[in-house]
Amino acid sequence: MSKKSRLFPKDRIIFPLDLPNLKEAGRFVKLLKNHVGVFKIGLELFVGEGPDIISLAKKESSAKIFLDLKFHDIPETVRRALTAASAYGIDFLTIHCDSGQKLIEPLAKKTCQNPIVLGVTLLTSLSEKDLAEMGIRKELQDPLKLVLHSAKLAKAAGCNGVVCSGLEVKSVKKALGRNFITVCPGIRPLWAIVKQDDQKRFVTPYEAVKNGADYIVVGRPIRDAVNPVDAAKRVAQEIGMALS
Repeated sequence: MSKKSRLFPKDRIIFPLDLPNLKEAGRFVKLLKNHVGVFKIGLELFVGEGPDIISLAKKESSAKIFLDLKFHDIPETVRRALTAASAYGIDFLTIHCDSGQKLIEPLAKKTCQNPIVLGVTLLTSLSEKDLAEMGIRKELQDPLKLVLHSAKLAKAAGCNGVVCSGLEVKSVKKALGRNFITVCPGIRPLWAIVKQDDQKRFVTPYEAVKNGADYIVVGRPIRDAVNPVDAAKRVAQEIGMALS
């Protein structure tokens, strides 16, 4: 039985704690602890509150913890950062792989299992036009080609999987195998309206999972809903439909 088939629909939902302080984050942890599988801690909250938010999430919930700091520095610094972050007892970490093999080579000798290390391929806020403006060489300005290129680097370096959009996940799975973990941000249910949305490459929960996503990151559609618990349940229902 594959790892994917052992997950219940709610277990595939990653909820980002993109909140200003510990109090607000704790409120959402308590509210959603039985309705999502993973709580994601990003830059804003970790910089503001430090490891206290990890302790709070682990105390209040049995959900997995995803420390999404997207490490990006010289190899030795990244290696030390990974070691330090692993000491928190978390389940997922992210590392940028857009600087090539040398950046992520600290992982090359041993694939990390605890925590799972994910390579960030291409932010879902970036489009083909953005890549051209950034000076990315022409043959990789197609987001799909760049994502596949980055995913192959990540796997070669020992990453357990990648973060990519639901538009590219099917191709990533085909190229790198179904056991290569895929996490898809930029998820927008048809019933959710997100004001001033900065996502450019997005799909619905159903589409992402149908295309092969193992986990999906759903933030504002749940956080900004009138009833966040009901919104999380609706997302889980869409996931269940895609799996069936």
